[in-house]
Amino acid sequence: MSFTLAIVGRPNVGKSTLFNRLVGRKLALVDNQPGVTRDLREGDARLGHLRFTVIDTAGLEEATDESLQGRMRKLTERAVDMADICLFVIDARAGVTPADHIFADILRKRSAHVVLAANKAEGRAGEAGLFEAYELGLGEPLRLSAEHGEGMSELLQVLDPIAEGFKEREAEAARVMEREGLTPDVDIDVDEEPEEEDESWRPSEAKPLQVAVVGRPNAGKSTLINKILGEDRLLTGPEAGITRDSISLKTDWDGMPMRIFDTAGMRKRAKVQDKLEKLSVSDGLRAVKFAEVVVVLLDAAIPFEQQDLRIADLAEREGRAVVIAVNKWDLEDEKQAKLRDLKEAFERLLPQLRGAPLVTVSAKTGRGLDRLNAAIQSAHAVWNRRISTAKLNRWLTAMLEQHPPPAPGGKRIRLRYMTQAKTRPPAFVVMCSHPELMPDSYSRYLVNGLRADFDMPGTPIRLYMRSQADQNPYKGRKKSTPSRLRKHLGKGKPG
Repeated sequence: MSFTLAIVGRPNVGKSTLFNRLVGRKLALVDNQPGVTRDLREGDARLGHLRFTVIDTAGLEEATDESLQGRMRKLTERAVDMADICLFVIDARAGVTPADHIFADILRKRSAHVVLAANKAEGRAGEAGLFEAYELGLGEPLRLSAEHGEGMSELLQVLDPIAEGFKEREAEAARVMEREGLTPDVDIDVDEEPEEEDESWRPSEAKPLQVAVVGRPNAGKSTLINKILGEDRLLTGPEAGITRDSISLKTDWDGMPMRIFDTAGMRKRAKVQDKLEKLSVSDGLRAVKFAEVVVVLLDAAIPFEQQDLRIADLAEREGRAVVIAVNKWDLEDEKQAKLRDLKEAFERLLPQLRGAPLVTVSAKTGRGLDRLNAAIQSAHAVWNRRISTAKLNRWLTAMLEQHPPPAPGGKRIRLRYMTQAKTRPPAFVVMCSHPELMPDSYSRYLVNGLRADFDMPGTPIRLYMRSQADQNPYKGRKKSTPSRLRKHLGKGKPG
């Protein structure tokens, strides 16, 4: 990426709509009510020939205290300091407000490149606000309509020379480094060493491990991710339900490249009445579907609530690798007794995830994060495990000798052979007679045996019973002589 662009402005001026327009996808939640965006969301933007990083920010508020609005403003100011260019957006229909003057002064002091844009300027309704924007002293305002895509070519014309300046500075810096002998020597060609076929699933910088952190409101998801990142990138606080968007953040956690998704707290469906909360929960569910490992974060004071069980069950049904993390462990006094109770409740309430990692952490102090990292990597490795067909069939023979399948209605079920159809999660196919008669209890017997004998604890396992006859394309067709052949035979004379 050549540069970073931060979109800033008052609440409800259309920043998230413009962000979605630049990244080409509906990544950020959009709604008519102000204050929807609270965290910083980054995306890969494309505008004409330019490629850059764009940051969607919370609406600038005049609050400077430790209230929620004050903390949102501090996070936005941090984005201004991080960015190379600030796109200051005002609402052309509302006109310039006193708050816009205050924020224009802040941006003038904190950013070297400020581009002024009057959004919602389509039609005559925005003309007055467009002309008022000149009084902010930030140059000629761009006339935009993020919703309809108007003014994008004019934005490209403004950004293009600034981007060229960044390129020239980078080229000059590279020349200076080379002249001073500071260019690093690279003697190893990474492509010389062939990658083993069975290692292709391992995370890399290009394909980081996708991890979603989910749980009820106020479980400490954002605080945990901030501690992992080593910086306050996400808005946190004592209020429940601060996070609204599913924010993805790329990091290198002790040598493991990861993309971590922070999600909105998920309450019971009956309690979710607000339209915005419904959008937030839907965004979080989408993050679960795209993740490889789902960390279900519980509150140590009230673990395994009904909603926690629903969230964990959802992750299992979606076929994700699951790690159970119990937060706020630093507040527990009787840790050993509490841990014993947690493990007992886990095995009893979530039998479908028996053997999944359960770790205790403190997002506030950082204790237990090394164990959480190891648990995530272990769950991901099991989720990608592949077993050879020869091993599976030797195992199947032993399982049949130990406990043959039942014969419902006097029909004997023969299990002929077994193979692994896919990974992520591991899925197995057993070719047998009368698959429709196979009882669920015997399928569970095989699944539990796979977990125990092939060291696959906790990961979702899919087992499918198939009949070899199912592969016959003529199954169920009536045997008859083709009409063309019958006509040909009818013409012949008996010899």
